[in-house]
Amino acid sequence: MEIRIWQGDITTLEVGAIVNAANSSLLGGGGVDGAIHRAAGPELLAHCRTLGGCPTGEARITPGFRLPARFVIHTVGPVWHGGSHREPELLSNCYRNCLALAEAEGLASIAFPAISCGVYGYPLQLAARIAVAELKRPRPAGSSLREVLLVAFGQDMVFVYQDALA
Repeated sequence: MEIRIWQGDITTLEVGAIVNAANSSLLGGGGVDGAIHRAAGPELLAHCRTLGGCPTGEARITPGFRLPARFVIHTVGPVWHGGSHREPELLSNCYRNCLALAEAEGLASIAFPAISCGVYGYPLQLAARIAVAELKRPRPAGSSLREVLLVAFGQDMVFVYQDALA
C-alpha cells in the first residue's frame, strides 16, 4: 500500500473514500467536517441523522452523495488534553477503524485529513507520527487498499507529514 502526501481540498478528491474528522453527533461542524458536509449536499446530513452519532475512536461510513469520492468515512478523533487521557490510543483507533471500513467495502484508495489537529488541538507532529505508524502496519491478506493519501490543508502540515514518513 502506497502512502502519499497531497496538499489541497479533500472534498475534490476522486478516491474510494475520504475521511471526515467529525464530531460525535456526525451532524456537521467547522473545519473539514463543515467543508465535507457542504460539498456532499444536504443528503449527507439527512443520512448522518439516521446513524445515532459515533463515539470517539470509532468510525461510520456513508455514501459520498455529491462528492467525487464514493464514500465518506466519519471518525471522531480525541480532544487533546495533554496526552494522558488515552488520546494516542483513541487516535490510533480512528485510523484503524477507517482502514477496516474501507477494506470491508473493497476500496482501493482512501484519503485522511489531519484528524484531531484542528479545533481538537492535537499536536501536529504527534498526530502525524500516529497516523503514519497506523498506515504502515501490515494490512490483512487480500486487502483491497492500494493507496492512502495524507491530505494536508496547508504547507506546514506537508512538512510535518514528510518528516513523519522519513
